[in-house]
Amino acid sequence: MIGVAPPDYDPAAPETAATLPVGSSATVRGYVSGLFRRHRRAFLILVGVNTVAVIASMVGPYLLGQVVDRLSEGAHELHLGRVGLLFALALGVQTVFVRLVRLRGAMLGEEMLADLREDFLVRSVGLPPGVLERAGTGDLLSRITTDIDRLANAMREAVPQLAIGVVWAGLLYGALAVTAPPLALAALVALPVLVIGCRWYFRRAPRAYRSEAAGYAAVAAVLTETVDAGRTIEAHRLGGRRIELSERRIKEWTAWERYTLFLRTVLFPVVNVTYVTILGSVLMIGGYCVIQGWMSVGQLTTGALLAQMMVDPIGLILRWYDELQIAQVSLARLVGVREIEPDAGDGGVSPDGRDVRADQVHFGYREGVDVLHQVSMSVPPGTRMALVGPSGAGKSTLGRLLAGIYAPRTGEITLGGARLSQMPAERVREHVALVNQEHHVFVGSLRDNLRLARTEAGDAELWAALGAVDAQDWARALDAGLDTEVGSGAAALTPAQAQQIALARLVLADPHTLVLDEATSLLDPRAARHLERSLARVLDGRTVIAIAHRLHTAHDADVIAVVEAGRITELGSHDALVEADGAYAALWRSWHG
Repeated sequence: MIGVAPPDYDPAAPETAATLPVGSSATVRGYVSGLFRRHRRAFLILVGVNTVAVIASMVGPYLLGQVVDRLSEGAHELHLGRVGLLFALALGVQTVFVRLVRLRGAMLGEEMLADLREDFLVRSVGLPPGVLERAGTGDLLSRITTDIDRLANAMREAVPQLAIGVVWAGLLYGALAVTAPPLALAALVALPVLVIGCRWYFRRAPRAYRSEAAGYAAVAAVLTETVDAGRTIEAHRLGGRRIELSERRIKEWTAWERYTLFLRTVLFPVVNVTYVTILGSVLMIGGYCVIQGWMSVGQLTTGALLAQMMVDPIGLILRWYDELQIAQVSLARLVGVREIEPDAGDGGVSPDGRDVRADQVHFGYREGVDVLHQVSMSVPPGTRMALVGPSGAGKSTLGRLLAGIYAPRTGEITLGGARLSQMPAERVREHVALVNQEHHVFVGSLRDNLRLARTEAGDAELWAALGAVDAQDWARALDAGLDTEVGSGAAALTPAQAQQIALARLVLADPHTLVLDEATSLLDPRAARHLERSLARVLDGRTVIAIAHRLHTAHDADVIAVVEAGRITELGSHDALVEADGAYAALWRSWHG
């Protein structure tokens, strides 16, 4: 049955369901090398401590071999007291250093795991916003949770234990070669069996574990999407379809789970046969050597004990190497973000002015399918522009391009003459900010939530920002004011209050150009209108591009751009467009009944 997958194994199960890339072997090797260089000292200490522990463990077999030799020679004085004392001393040293090995191994694992988590977080935060927007929530969530969990076990135990096992096996084999060279050759009899079995297993395991991880990501993506769109699914009676899709993804995932289990059911018997072969060959070949007088009984005793002791490190190596096959897949998924350029721009490009221009812009989320076509527009500094049009026309997509979230497929979008796609994301954020319907309140104090926009802001500035968005009254009514803990598990905030915090951050960030994608959509119409009047005072003198789903926002704008089917079909003031009696005029009449 070797080499044959189970009957229900599905070769079409997805090897990757990710939008974010999976790291190549070169990327993984480079990251691991860098990680070990960072922790070189701790790794060398672990190896040194483990060496002392292994050497101490070999004292017992050596002493027993000496006793057997003296008995075989007919000695009457064995000095068992001295032998017992030496054995007890060696056992004490071994006990102390084994404890140090475990301690040092755990410390090394935790330090490397902490570095890995920090590297992934820093790299993910530094990715272009468009990349994160396109990444499926299931894939990103599975990397942050499942892959980190799998790597936690590998980093805490597999890496240190594998290092311990390699040193352990090497020292034992070296001691066996020194004690009785023929027995060292005898131990190699089992090597072909082990190599063939492991080669068969490890040629199949990486792909299988990678597919298993991707299958789990696909399951997570389907379940997350189903939960998020639960009401829509119920309204359109799509429950049966979603259940069928979920069951198919789960079936594909479990098929890979069963296949990896099948691989292990082949590997483990091979390992057990190796153990028996090592000990059996040492005893038979060693016995023949003793009969021929080529070695003493004591040497055979010591060699047999050392060969028996090799079972533990070999098992340790294979066990944790198998664990590392799983971890390698998770590590590849985590370090895959390193293969995404954090910013394609040239750090030296800076805007020379505040005017925003789009010139013959084409853009699509999928290759060959454009959402925007030949979009050209100019927004002078201080202009309040509204983007209006039917749902799905491309308004939000155009807003994201103007905010530098996405780069156009062809054409260019410039700020002060500098192409946004050539500017680092951090520099773009200094000049342009996107505020959409989504908002988030982080767990922590209200003060910390506001200071995300500007860390050095004083309390007076924080209260001024809250006042600018009409949030000062309810904020002062909180038990501890700015020190009140908000977010999950703390003081509950309404969606409107959470959005006001997001807008207050905007005031503190103080960009000169804003792209507002219905930032007040979660407020009731009266409160939204009041907040927009307050924002009008704060935004005075800034360039504002508002994606308007409610036409009263467009009425107040200096310029209105009508977006239809990914194109700008009308451009002008409210009065001029109403008088033109085109698409905007029709929208305005339908809005007012």
